[in-house]
Amino acid sequence: MPSLGSLVLAADDVARGTSSEWAITIAAGVAMLVGLIVFAYTTKAGIIARATPKEAVRQPVFLLCMALAIVILLINTVLPFFSLGEDVKMLKDCSLATILISGLLIAVWTASTSVADEIEGKTAMTLLSKPINRRQFVLGKYVGILQAVLWYMLPLVIVFLGCVYYKVAYDAKEGSKEIPAMAERLAEVTQVLPGLALLFMEIAVLAGISVAISTRLPMVVNLTTCFAIFVVGHLAGILVQVGFTKLEFVYFMAKVIATALPGLEVFNISAAVATGVVVPPIYLGYSALYCACYCTATILLAFILFEDRDLA
Repeated sequence: MPSLGSLVLAADDVARGTSSEWAITIAAGVAMLVGLIVFAYTTKAGIIARATPKEAVRQPVFLLCMALAIVILLINTVLPFFSLGEDVKMLKDCSLATILISGLLIAVWTASTSVADEIEGKTAMTLLSKPINRRQFVLGKYVGILQAVLWYMLPLVIVFLGCVYYKVAYDAKEGSKEIPAMAERLAEVTQVLPGLALLFMEIAVLAGISVAISTRLPMVVNLTTCFAIFVVGHLAGILVQVGFTKLEFVYFMAKVIATALPGLEVFNISAAVATGVVVPPIYLGYSALYCACYCTATILLAFILFEDRDLA
């Protein structure tokens, strides 16, 4: 898979992509959302998928994290970054990180409460006594977690895009410059939209890992493990590069870690934000394919781990 850095350095016409490519990308995103809705209302696992986000939204942690994230986004808008005229880019980078970290926390927390706690509290045994098998239970929980994350991200994304639109004019006014036209401000907003899609893909990958862990381990272990995978997943590529100049054993272990754990740096658009380049549609396609493959692998692992789990 090509790196985002190499695509960021591509020509502008390639980086922006053609209108047909963007149309296909948007259509694929809409198809995914429609697929989630169809799954939720036409399958037995969809019953669990519909109940999971309702349980998550009713919990105080969900609303508390959302409120705290919105406050941080608003503070970032008026906070001076002293970045020599690059405050808008700093706002994008910090805000994307805020949405990512809080979204991951919600995904892992929801997986722990809706899978691990139900298994420990014998609630899962009651569900499985009905015409729902274990695989439908796991798949329904995973899709429900993704729906909960979407509901969580929706208000944050609206606030974030509004902050970016406002920040462009705010910085111009603070610098005694002419306020940019609406088209220029909207261009800054649309530049981060692909990053939000990549951000959701990263959360989906770690949510799948969290669901697999939740079938066997409690919340504390789940949170710790997912945090470690998040850190190492972003450093996997660097580990391989460092290992190449060191001992053969170090290089081998780095390759093993980079192969077994998800390469989360694939979903990082810091380079695109720093250079002001729009992530091309082809990169979104490669990332979506990688996300789908890894999510499928994690759910299959969850099937295996949950298949012989004693619920009594």
